[in-house]
Amino acid sequence: MSRFYDQNKELLRREPPLMESEQNRSVWKIQKKRWIRWLVSAAAVTGFVLFLIHFNHFDRISLISTEGRTFERGRVVEIRSDNLQEDGSRTGQQKVLVEIRSGSMKGKLVEATSNNGYLFGAACEPGMDVIVIQSVSGDISIHTVYSVDREWAVLGFVVLFLAVVCIIGGRKGFYACVSLIFTFICIIWLYIPMIYKGYSPFFAAVLVAAVTTFLTMYLLGGWSGKTLCAAAGTVSGVIIAGVSACMFGAAVHISGYNVSDIESLTVLENIHGIRVGELLFSGLLISALGAVMDVGMSISSTVFEIHANNPELGAKELFHSGMNVGRDAMGTMVNTLILAFVGSGVSTLLLNYAYELPYLQIINSNNMVIEIMQGISGSLGVVLTIPIVSLMASFTAARWGSSS
Repeated sequence: MSRFYDQNKELLRREPPLMESEQNRSVWKIQKKRWIRWLVSAAAVTGFVLFLIHFNHFDRISLISTEGRTFERGRVVEIRSDNLQEDGSRTGQQKVLVEIRSGSMKGKLVEATSNNGYLFGAACEPGMDVIVIQSVSGDISIHTVYSVDREWAVLGFVVLFLAVVCIIGGRKGFYACVSLIFTFICIIWLYIPMIYKGYSPFFAAVLVAAVTTFLTMYLLGGWSGKTLCAAAGTVSGVIIAGVSACMFGAAVHISGYNVSDIESLTVLENIHGIRVGELLFSGLLISALGAVMDVGMSISSTVFEIHANNPELGAKELFHSGMNVGRDAMGTMVNTLILAFVGSGVSTLLLNYAYELPYLQIINSNNMVIEIMQGISGSLGVVLTIPIVSLMASFTAARWGSSS
């Protein structure tokens, strides 16, 4: 009996090291997968950055001559001639003494004029930081106050916004900020250059929507079936919004040539071959992306969460659950898009109201029809994303489970 106990005691003594070895091996495998994921992600980011640098390396044809004209920082030192009236209004120009704080004339005191306008100029006061248009030709220089220096205020609020998102959202908030910055980079250094080079604006918008959607979904949900369903459904919804806008435009005879900046855009079209007619519908895809992405991720996440808590549910039950949640979110998302487009056209609505324009004139005006087209098409993309994502997520979760 003692011999049997001694043998078992020896086995028991040996078992913990074996279990500990297996645990170390599993931890090492997890760390290895994590390192591989980080390396692949770093390689992908590096490759994408190099691609953007190469893609943006081209000469742009200048539309206007800016030789000798620069925008410089300055600080108002003295008001030499004010335009303030007795009733508190401003008429005409101010003449001010400005210390130039950047550029070739940095440190010099120059006299500048500040126009009285809502778009250009500023009501200058001593000590105010301003942006100055500096025009130099030989020994002659002319300085005009362009605006108040708003750079640090803008950057400060951007940093505040990102900080609040990170604090409230934690890790998810940080990933949301990363995806937002990535989206901004894609729009500035991929979407705009593609259009400028003559690519289809519609294709450029779909490409940017796909790239930013997959990165955002990956950061927020990891590599899983939930992420793939949400991303695929979002891209489908964005494309639906664009196609419906094209159909709407064809039905009401609205094209990209009915926008307010068409004169300047046609110059670009003649010089660079830019497809101006697609710009209107391309911009709608970008505008609808955020709302469609929100709905897509919400529905996919809900379906996979329901399946994780009730694995016995089939695809049909999961689909109905996704649709029920989608119907609740649909109303708020549709209102979000409609109100966003209405808000951007408040000045037009106010002028129509003030001038008492007749109904037939309003309903047939280009600006009004474009606003309606954008609101309805974007909302259609949101609404139709719900069944698409519900269907994809329900079949994926039912077949491969929540671990897919």
